[in-house]
Amino acid sequence: MRSVIDTLDLSVEEIDELIATALDMIQNPAAYEQACKGKKLATLFFEPSTRTRLSFEAAMYELGGHVLSMPDAASSSIAKGESVADTAKVISHLADIIVIRHPKEGAALVAARNASVPVINAGDGGHFHPTQTLADLLTIYQKKGGFRHLTVGLCGDLKYGRTVHSLISALSRYDDIHFVFIAPDELQLPDYAKRNISFSQTNALEEALPRLDILYMTRIQRERFQDKTQYERLKNSYILDADKMKLAKPDCIVMHPLPRVNEISVDVDRDPRACYFDQVYYGKYMRMALILKLLNGTTDGKAESPAQEATRACANPRCITTAEPGLPPLCKRGEDGKTRCLYCEAEVGG
Repeated sequence: MRSVIDTLDLSVEEIDELIATALDMIQNPAAYEQACKGKKLATLFFEPSTRTRLSFEAAMYELGGHVLSMPDAASSSIAKGESVADTAKVISHLADIIVIRHPKEGAALVAARNASVPVINAGDGGHFHPTQTLADLLTIYQKKGGFRHLTVGLCGDLKYGRTVHSLISALSRYDDIHFVFIAPDELQLPDYAKRNISFSQTNALEEALPRLDILYMTRIQRERFQDKTQYERLKNSYILDADKMKLAKPDCIVMHPLPRVNEISVDVDRDPRACYFDQVYYGKYMRMALILKLLNGTTDGKAESPAQEATRACANPRCITTAEPGLPPLCKRGEDGKTRCLYCEAEVGG
């Protein structure tokens, strides 16, 4: 039994395999209509979602399977105080695979460590969103012909943007990738996400645009801010419009995980370089490929990082341990040599 919590849970070879499967699904949909016949996918979404949830449900239906869907967190046993761990154990007896989205970082890992069926992380707080990254990768593959020798600009909320964190993890394993982080100082990428990558930082979108092969826009996320006055001050930091697009290369593509608010003007939608609605299309097929792979019983994968008990609780207010005190405070040694929370990767004492 295997789960996917982080994009790094999949090897480069496995990502290539998923892309090949997704492309075959696009070309030969009838061949997969009964691929998951008799199988059930449970969608546990503890925060709002439209695209990701419907994409997973459409993916399972197109594979011939069934969906068990929780209406919302308020009507679930979580509202009665049930833990994520117990929820995962219960749902494991009802479904063959679980998809979970949760506002707390590390919740998907807790579910995976307690479930007896595969778990797919559909977003945990501002941490990871691996299946959005799979959608992004297929889009890049189709539009740019591969993942090597690219300058990738990421703009907006890079601190809390889980789609950004996952995409960086995936692309950093390919050759000659340079990242340009475009954000206010308060929303720049966390240090743990900058390890072992080539990058530069700027506050100015106009300065970065002419050298980019890919511009990945993100919205400033109101729901991630503890201080709402800071959100109000930063929410309009970057707005991409048709005039700014004149600065971009003729073959630069514009991506966005959606939903957008006002960070991409609707006049950009008519630009042939706009690819954000293509990401939705490709996302369904990558989720189909991933569901099929996990239900086929592949058990080999990245070994779980050795964990040890932490000497003090994680101080990150977005960590799942702050919502579920019964979880043991666990830590791991990061690649940078620092001791980090196993669940959310915030730096902690050993």
